[in-house]
Amino acid sequence: MKAPECNKRYKELTVHEHTRVDPYYWLNERENPEVISYLNSENSYSEDAMKPTEGLQEELYNEIVGRLDKTEESVPYLLDGCYYYNRFQEGKEYPLFCRKRESLDNKEELLLDNNKLAEGKDYCSVAKLSVNPVSEILAYSVDFVSRRLYSICFKNLATGELLQEEIPSTSGGFTWSNDGKYLFYVQKDETTLRSNKVFRHELGTPFKDDVMVFHEKEEDFISSVYKCKSKQFIFIGSYSSTSTEYNFIDAAQPLADFTLFQAREENHEYSVDHFENQFYIVSNWKAKNFRLLTCDLNKTSKNHWVENVAHREDTLLEGIEIFKNFMVLEERQGGLSQFKVISKNGAAHYIKMDAASYMAYGSVNMEFDTPLFRYGYTSLVTPSTIFDYHFENKTKEIKKQQKVIGGYDESKYITERINATAEDGTQIPISLVYNKELFVEGETPLLLYGYGSYGHVVDPSFSPARLSLLDRGFAFAIGHIRGGEDMGRYWYEEGKMMNKMNTFTDFIACGEHLVKEKYCAPEKLHGMGGSAGGLLIGAVMNLRPEIWKSLVAAVPFVDVVTTMLDDTIPLTTGEYNEWGNPNEKEAYEYMLSYSPYDNVEAKDYPSLLVTTGLHDSQVQYFEPAKWVAKLRELKTDDNLLLLKTNMETGHGGASGRYEYYREVAFDYAF
Repeated sequence: MKAPECNKRYKELTVHEHTRVDPYYWLNERENPEVISYLNSENSYSEDAMKPTEGLQEELYNEIVGRLDKTEESVPYLLDGCYYYNRFQEGKEYPLFCRKRESLDNKEELLLDNNKLAEGKDYCSVAKLSVNPVSEILAYSVDFVSRRLYSICFKNLATGELLQEEIPSTSGGFTWSNDGKYLFYVQKDETTLRSNKVFRHELGTPFKDDVMVFHEKEEDFISSVYKCKSKQFIFIGSYSSTSTEYNFIDAAQPLADFTLFQAREENHEYSVDHFENQFYIVSNWKAKNFRLLTCDLNKTSKNHWVENVAHREDTLLEGIEIFKNFMVLEERQGGLSQFKVISKNGAAHYIKMDAASYMAYGSVNMEFDTPLFRYGYTSLVTPSTIFDYHFENKTKEIKKQQKVIGGYDESKYITERINATAEDGTQIPISLVYNKELFVEGETPLLLYGYGSYGHVVDPSFSPARLSLLDRGFAFAIGHIRGGEDMGRYWYEEGKMMNKMNTFTDFIACGEHLVKEKYCAPEKLHGMGGSAGGLLIGAVMNLRPEIWKSLVAAVPFVDVVTTMLDDTIPLTTGEYNEWGNPNEKEAYEYMLSYSPYDNVEAKDYPSLLVTTGLHDSQVQYFEPAKWVAKLRELKTDDNLLLLKTNMETGHGGASGRYEYYREVAFDYAF
């Protein structure tokens, strides 16, 4: 089948006396039948090009879903006298949300059947459920479009009746007042998709009568609303990528006016928790890697804050979990997570981890009066495991470990953590895994994954799907590149704004190091990334196309300058502190130097698979569509170039448990 050709309609874009000519700008017309026709033609071409792999795709899919526990159940957690959990039924795409009162031996109550909710829908994502603390009313937020615009719905648990009340266009987050009469939620702007208004809804009344209690007017900030663990306060959070601010009320006084906690300041980020007569603040005020401070309940501005845990140059404080008799600091040192347990008398120790490279995270810890801290642990070779850690006797109990149906022998696989040297001499960590029975030094194909933005850390975690690559002789690696927060706050700052190029050259250095050290054959290096990681893939493909055999760019952010100049596109203004504001000439020129779409040239490129979703709210579908059209026009090779658009979904792909793995099988087959 002949590759599709995209019509050109030239549009001049002039900024700072510099003009770019974009022949594919018209693809942003979502309702234009010609746009839909073009996307469908690319889908047909991809299907035809991949037809020889259909048998392999089916084989991969069956392998992957064959490893899944068909009746998997989450570890129950205790909240207000009930144990909450979700579970799957064999053959069903979505979970059942359930609870048991007082004891796990008691009868199960079905709160919500996600499968029934999804009947007749192409997409169905439940963001949150919460039971009213007074009545038996369940609130839940659901998105049927994959645009991340959630409707909040209500169900009477006593009768099973779905109430007629519905609140549209929300972020999906909400919280109840302690008297159960009111629900606080965040509304999104339907054009920009910015979470910018907080409303108070009175149960049983039309949402049009809801009262706005907060309006975030600064365009680079978004908002959230939540109740703290003690249930004593409701907080409204305002966030940009470099600044935060909180307002709060007593959760028992829902009609009160919100009080400012600490006014926003440039480059000051903080978070707030509460226990007994104090607020606990994790803040980067005079502390790049954050420190812990406390203050009295009626003296919340930062001049009243008292240091509890000092700043440390080598340790990033990521968060805290407070209990009645101890506290857990969630830290990151040397690129790895760790938990520091501090008792009330000040005695401290670390929870021992068992591997050189792993991922650890705090799990659901809803109760104060308990000696147990629940956390999750995984590595590239260790299935996801939930532990209960007893802080007094320093023992831990496995509550659940992810099952791999058909058997899994961890001893067959080797995981390592090595370092590549970046252009400026910085050591870039790499986590990798391979099947030792199939690994051949200098001859193995390898898939290198990366992200490198927003301070997001890609920790080494287990994937049952990935076994299908490892057991076919592939090695898999993660480049812990700058732009993430892997090695502390400075790691993030050295990979953002005017330092963004470090992210891309770090990834290239990782790939070259893996080849040099013979973890990978020179002609068998593959790369993958999604969203901002798709920007990474586009940039490294322009910079060093010759080192990659193939690349996969999922929902890629590739038209950086045009998108960041258009403040009508969802989420644009909130990104200025990540990439820069191209309305400023210096930022414009720097962003233009790496924007994948703007740097496509007439040269050979590696094979490339690009995936997107028509309803993507984070990266609009037309960015990857334009990029592929321009590559088809200019590239000088005969390598495979595919654009696959899911016409029913958005940024996260398919919502169903099994249909998601159809997409994974397609990527792996490619």
